[in-house]
Amino acid sequence: MVVFDYRLPSPGLREYVRLFQIVGFELKEGETMPWKPYWPRPENCLSFYPRKTDIIQFADGHREERRHRASVMGQPCVITNRQPGHNFMMFQIVFQPGALFRLTGVPSNLLTNHFFDAEAIFSSEVNLVNERLSSTDNYLEMVEIVEQFLWYQIRKVKYDVRPVDKVGLYLISHAKPVSMDWLARQACLSRKQFYRKFVERMGVSPKLYSRIVQFDNAVKMKNAKPDKDWLSIALELGYYDYQHLVKDFREFTIMTPAAFYQQDSKAPERKYGFKEV
Repeated sequence: MVVFDYRLPSPGLREYVRLFQIVGFELKEGETMPWKPYWPRPENCLSFYPRKTDIIQFADGHREERRHRASVMGQPCVITNRQPGHNFMMFQIVFQPGALFRLTGVPSNLLTNHFFDAEAIFSSEVNLVNERLSSTDNYLEMVEIVEQFLWYQIRKVKYDVRPVDKVGLYLISHAKPVSMDWLARQACLSRKQFYRKFVERMGVSPKLYSRIVQFDNAVKMKNAKPDKDWLSIALELGYYDYQHLVKDFREFTIMTPAAFYQQDSKAPERKYGFKEV
């Protein structure tokens, strides 16, 4: 059994959730899954692991087995490598910009580049969700289980949507850099207030967030169009030149574009004919 299912939530949940990612497979005896290079992308996530979890290798080389079967991941700014377990299942909720803060009241900058036990941020309800997920192999049932949990959380929502959240959504949809003064005006805030509120709700500064969006789009464009050269990708997405793109690759993945692409081409989903685009 293998599944790589990326799907939208029910319409009523899309104010809070951008995407569901369902990944699952069971390896044969003696088979080992390759490492997945998880590059920075503009997202805060809640992930459930109803079966085995995975091993995480951080940018400094440190490795550890994921300790929690439900984890909140703050905005990533640097690559992590992940090796799935033998019998692996992940149901990941990718939140809309600012939505995790609205649901929990936890400043997103406290979560950046870290994985946290979801029970500490939400409630023991996450353990019940994992138990229910582990009892079925039907992905439509899994979606229903997770959506019920989300509706329960939304009924307790702590903060309303603000224009600054919509700025985060705008940045995801527009990869090319824009003026911070213009963004602050869209958020109806002074530049100083905008910076502070954006960091609180997205986890990083507007400038860094915009760079991560641009970088994520570059990686996904290469996946979608493998014959397209990196210079063309860089210029199409608003980088000054190829070296500007290389600088972001070295900061976010500690690799050159070519070295990263070679590693990503061996990721687990490639084994089954899938790729992130």
